[in-house]
Parts: sequence; C-alpha cells; structure tokens
Amino acid sequence: MRCIGLVFVTLACTAALNGASSALAQTYPTRTVRFIIPFGPASASDITARLFADRLTTRWGKPVVVENRPGGDGLVAIGAFTGANDDHTLLFGPAGTFAVHPYEYDKLPYDADRDLLPISNVSTIILAFSTPGSLKLGSIGDFVALARANPGTLNAAAASGNADFLLFGFLKSSGLQVAKVPYRDILQAPNDLAEGRIQALMTSLAVVRPQMQAGRVKVLAVTSSRRAPTAPEIPTVAEAGYPSLQLESVVGLFGPRGMPADLRERVAADLASVLDPIIRERLEATGQIVNLRGPTEFGAAIADQRAKLAAIAKVLGIKPAQ
Repeated sequence: MRCIGLVFVTLACTAALNGASSALAQTYPTRTVRFIIPFGPASASDITARLFADRLTTRWGKPVVVENRPGGDGLVAIGAFTGANDDHTLLFGPAGTFAVHPYEYDKLPYDADRDLLPISNVSTIILAFSTPGSLKLGSIGDFVALARANPGTLNAAAASGNADFLLFGFLKSSGLQVAKVPYRDILQAPNDLAEGRIQALMTSLAVVRPQMQAGRVKVLAVTSSRRAPTAPEIPTVAEAGYPSLQLESVVGLFGPRGMPADLRERVAADLASVLDPIIRERLEATGQIVNLRGPTEFGAAIADQRAKLAAIAKVLGIKPAQ
C-alpha cells in the first residue's frame, strides 16, 4: 500500500509540474526578453535577431531587446547567457560558432547539451568557396588541380568556426599542400583574395559578394544543400562534385538549462508566425536561406553538424576537450 501511495504522489507531482510548465508557456513572456548575440552590430546574426525581435515585441506586447556580446569566439556571449540562467534571456547565433569549441579549448565553461537548448532554427548561412577572379578558375576541380600542380605555393583562409574546419579538413583529406593564413578580422580577407594574396577563401557569401559583383572574386560553389536565392547561378558543392564540402551552417535561438519543452515549442511557433516577406528579403540579402524549424528539427540539424565537424577533426588530428 505504501508503494501504491508513493506512485500516486509521484504522478501527482509530475502532473503539477506539467501543469505549471503549460501555464508558463501560455503566459510567456511576462517581462522584457533579451537576445544575446555573439557578434557585433550589423553582422548577419545581429540583423536577423533585430528583425525578429521587432516583430516579437509587437506580438508579445513585451520588449524584446538585442544585446551584442562579441569576443572570445562566442564565449563572452555564452557566459552572459548562462550566467543569467533566466528563461527570458535567450542566445541567438550560428550553432557552428559553438560546435567547434570542444576542438579549440582544452576545457569549456559550459555544457552544450545541458546549457544550450535548441528552440528554433531560423536560417542557414550560405558559406562560399571563393578564388581570385584573376585565376580564372571555373570550378572547385580547377582549384584542386592548380593546388596539386603547385604544392606549397598557394595560400588559403577561412572564417573561424565551421568554415575553417570545413576548408582545411577538405584540403588535408585531398592531400593538398596549401598554407593557412590566419586573420583577426575575416572581413579583410576578400580584398586580399581579390588582390591574389590568398588563393582560396571559405566564408559567408555575404562577405565576398561585393568583390564577386565587381568581378574581382569568383565564387566556385556554396556549401548549402540549396543554391543561394540571390545568386542562383552558383552551384552547390554537391552539384560541383564535392559533396564532402556540404555543410548546413544553421542559425537560431537557444534557451537556458531547464527551459521546458512546451515553452520552447511556443517560442518557436511565435518566431515562425512573425516571418514576413520583408524579413525573408533581408535575410536573403545577408547571404542566408530562411529555414524556420522547431526544437526537435533544430536539435537534429545541430547533431548532424557536430557529427560532420567531429569527422573533420579526426582528419585534422584534433581531439575534443574532455
């Protein structure tokens, strides 16, 4: 009888918790919501977050403010986010920024599975494989042939995070001897590419678009599964014959440790409901593909990205943090 009583108490407690969680989802938000961004103003993530924040402010009747916390490869933003430990403080940015942390640091101040709960995928950043226009290369295959014929003479660069892993993992697995050029500010790289100081660059399409439109840079392919809406003439890496370079650089919203699943579903649904043609046009203009998905689908996309980066890390001989 005592065991039966305990079962009833447990069930009652569970029901009460579920009821409280549902009530929270229905009344959320009750005050100002903060979006923490790991980049500075005018970045693609910043623009995206502010567009959605503006629409959500109207929908929720509560302010949604964007706070830029650049620095530390995203660790500054994560520290502000996890330190708040508040379901009204959310993290907004590319999952790839955080997915590479285990390979960049011996010890991390956060646990991704516990502290970064997926709420909604919002978009996919289009990464571009670019070369100088002066080389007159027509495909990735042309670059591979050039690098193979001139070992140790070419230079390459990539944006930090998954773009860096993707490019240099590809070069190593292909047996190509191409020197890595590091940049404190990757925004300087497109000009060096156009001038021929580097011969390959992996970064967002938005970063190289001005030089591409001027004819000084040639984008050979994009790493997304779909072509860029603003540059449909550029093939995907899979279409170019290099499916190993395909990577979906997903961007979205994360909730803190313990944020109930139904609340995350509610926020994701509200994000999807405020998407309008203006947001879609602005996101495409910043080199993104709109891709609204809920917590489960976003979590699966993040898991796929982590698996891809883990395989590349093995190629590069990098072990994750313990």
